[in-house]
Amino acid sequence: MRIPDIAPGGKVLAFGHYQPSNVVTNDDLAKTMDTNDEWIQSRVGIKERRVAAHGESLEDMATMAGGKALAASGLSPDDVDLVIVATCTLESQIPNASAVVAHRLGITSPGAFDVNAACAGFCYALGTADSAVRTGSARNVLVIGAEKLSQWLDWTDRSTAVIFADGAGAAVVGPSDTPGIGPVVWGSSGDKSDAISIKDRTDFLRQEGQTVFRWATTTLHPVALEACSRAGVDPSELAAFVPHQANLRIIEAIARKLGADQAVVARDIVNAGNTSAASIPLALSRMLERGEVRSGGLALILGFGAGLTYAGQVIEIP
Repeated sequence: MRIPDIAPGGKVLAFGHYQPSNVVTNDDLAKTMDTNDEWIQSRVGIKERRVAAHGESLEDMATMAGGKALAASGLSPDDVDLVIVATCTLESQIPNASAVVAHRLGITSPGAFDVNAACAGFCYALGTADSAVRTGSARNVLVIGAEKLSQWLDWTDRSTAVIFADGAGAAVVGPSDTPGIGPVVWGSSGDKSDAISIKDRTDFLRQEGQTVFRWATTTLHPVALEACSRAGVDPSELAAFVPHQANLRIIEAIARKLGADQAVVARDIVNAGNTSAASIPLALSRMLERGEVRSGGLALILGFGAGLTYAGQVIEIP
């Protein structure tokens, strides 16, 4: 048996993102349900969110984000041999999104699979991509987080409809002489699996907001610190903290406990809403686009959500 050449490390080569053009403000939602801008902002910190247009699919959004990341990486479709899509909102479970997106992007015969770890999905997929590159199972990997949550919402239920949104974010992972992706710290709290759920295809997404809030604000900062520790990075060395964009109050609570006051904290939720597995790459791609973070700095990413699942790692910003 021959062992393939192993890369010393994997790194993120580039990010890309896509958001639908349809903006839904808090005032728009107030026209159809008992809510208002002040109520929404005080509880979740969201001012507006994006919702896919009629006929715009999850695969459409994933393809746009993946294409942008691929272009930014300088690689061609022929250079990619594995595509992973993190999502929990496919309209149909078969075929998977990854094979469809790979074909649309002109990536020929790649490995292709989807990951469903809900809002933690991108971090799970990124950890898997890093392992594939480092063990020689793949040369370059396209990792996409994409969600179309709007098709799973009851738009009269203010406990969910004011929070969730649509979008996609992507990253290209390739080999590196030095590690650019730290060890992933992941886990789950299955005893709370009912806190976020969709009963079946005839039902909508349901969430026990207070249960999730208490869990996130008490459980996750040790995970964030452990991800730093395993990467050999002190929180004071972080240039950015990019948690899942679940709720602005959750983001700020974890950031305070992390103790990385110098790090730029992603607050993409204010204008993008909660896009589940898409939120971390979407937020980081937009931060790069706005010049809020610089290439070469270290970012701690932390995903968490339905399952309840969580995962995080330190990465070098491309």
